[in-house]
Amino acid sequence: MMSRADRTVLSEWWWTVDRALLASLVGLMVIGIILCLAASPAVAARLNIPDPFHFVNRQVLFLIPAAVVMIATSFLSPRTIRRTCVVVFGLFFVLLLATLVFGPEVKGARRWLTIAGITVQPSEFIKPAFVILAAWLFAESTKRPEMPATLFAFLLLGSVLGPLVKQPDFGQSLLICLVWASLFFLAGLRWIWMVGLAGIGAGGGFIAYMTVSHVQKRINRFINPDSGDTYQIDAALNSFRSGGWFGTGPGEGTMKRMLPDGHTDFVFAVAGEEFGIILCLIILALFAFILLRSLSRASKESDPFTRFAITGLALLFSLQASINMAVNVHIAPAKGMTLPFISYGGSSLISIAFGMGMLLALSRKRPGAAALARLSEGHGDARRGESLARPVSPPPAAVAEPA
Repeated sequence: MMSRADRTVLSEWWWTVDRALLASLVGLMVIGIILCLAASPAVAARLNIPDPFHFVNRQVLFLIPAAVVMIATSFLSPRTIRRTCVVVFGLFFVLLLATLVFGPEVKGARRWLTIAGITVQPSEFIKPAFVILAAWLFAESTKRPEMPATLFAFLLLGSVLGPLVKQPDFGQSLLICLVWASLFFLAGLRWIWMVGLAGIGAGGGFIAYMTVSHVQKRINRFINPDSGDTYQIDAALNSFRSGGWFGTGPGEGTMKRMLPDGHTDFVFAVAGEEFGIILCLIILALFAFILLRSLSRASKESDPFTRFAITGLALLFSLQASINMAVNVHIAPAKGMTLPFISYGGSSLISIAFGMGMLLALSRKRPGAAALARLSEGHGDARRGESLARPVSPPPAAVAEPA
């Protein structure tokens, strides 16, 4: 057991990190392994992979570095986080541009690169770094209005949206826009700007619907299921019906054999079939707790950057989870977005771990900073008290003028 009197780095981290938040994230990781055990054998059989636990082994293999990344990142200071994200954003922005040229085309999109035999999705790693940089710029705009930080925030958004739309990846584009607009609103956005941005977003969605065939098909299928193939959505809904409240039992599900993406985009449906609505509500409660806990911590921060960064990372995490679960229960069009820490995928797992590590780092208690602030306030009060208590010297006596 680590004592509060212990001054080592590890002990200081343990007593300052939000342990309830950390436990919730670890809980999602454990649930992810359990659901991968349930969903992946059916996918391996459908793909004629001899090892039924091929995806489970790979998920655990990715989970180890993801856990290391999350814990290591949670030790960083806010200044180090900003500097790290500048490097991460620059590196993966170059890789994001490279996907447009060298990336293989899968289902009409170029989103992945193969580097040294490892498939990487650069957009996954750009998201948390983008949130930190946007929070930094908006914080600077509130502290120093004379700086063109808001203009740079617009340029940052445009630089990321351009390659994402070109891939195309409208799900990630929507997610980034929602988080960026939320930070802009927190930074003091005027209502006229909000109306304008909403109009631009609606116009962009309409243009995508009219010009991109697969976007039009997905929205049409969502509005009118009879207009196209709804095989996966129908199988997902049947999974929830089959599972009921308590599920069919581990390994007893049958609908998962009909879900091509049962280990990735539709793992929530597998959870509903084999473990029931009870587990689905537990997963939903964990995501809600992480969001509310993070927002509560952000509201207590006096530093604008820390407040914006915690809020942005929590929104990025929870919005991605909400979109995935909404697609599974057919209250949103299909997006191809993973469920954080639960869906299979190396890039998604490690990038989310990086983002949550920064969230843990920024939400840590900083007794030294608080004590310094109280000390400075105390010195200020003492100086003010000293000036009030100092006796006022009487005015010099008037010198009588000679008659």
